[in-house]
Amino acid sequence: MHGTGATPVIERFDDVLAAARDGSGDAFTVIWHDLVRPVAAFLRSRGVDDVDDLTNEVFLSVFTGLARFRGDQAAFRSWVFTIAHRRAVDSWRRRARSVAVEPLGDDDEGTPVPSAEDGALDTLSRERVLAVLGTLTEEQRDVLTLRVVADLTIEQVAEVVGKQVGAVKALQRRGLAAVRRTLEREGVPL
Repeated sequence: MHGTGATPVIERFDDVLAAARDGSGDAFTVIWHDLVRPVAAFLRSRGVDDVDDLTNEVFLSVFTGLARFRGDQAAFRSWVFTIAHRRAVDSWRRRARSVAVEPLGDDDEGTPVPSAEDGALDTLSRERVLAVLGTLTEEQRDVLTLRVVADLTIEQVAEVVGKQVGAVKALQRRGLAAVRRTLEREGVPL
């Protein structure tokens, strides 16, 4: 399992954080590049409607809240994923209260379209991962995604989801067992 607690990815994190607090665009970019993919993957695993929009909301909250953050790089990752977790929950609540509306409009013929093969593979891969994750409880899915995609420690995951370390370990164990059973039923060698 990946999530053994990532070693710091940003060299001289304290300097980068200080520069970002002072408004350095370059420092913001370093932080964004380090975390944007895992945050987007986490949000995607939560089934949010607009991953890009919500990822932007997360980073807006991160950057506007930098002055309040205290801690090292590992604590920073936990803080960012706590924000992402809260935004995903907010998104689900908004979705539950609203009616889906599909706007009418002209087809945008000037937009480049990816090849059919790339699109199909991306869709199949994403759908397959989401299907396997869909066999889990929401809590198991959160724990596994935060451990694997976000590379957070058990303790950091516990902080993000607001549970005790023992509960997170149990959720991880049960989630992995459920994934294993699903894959074995489908004949995927483990």
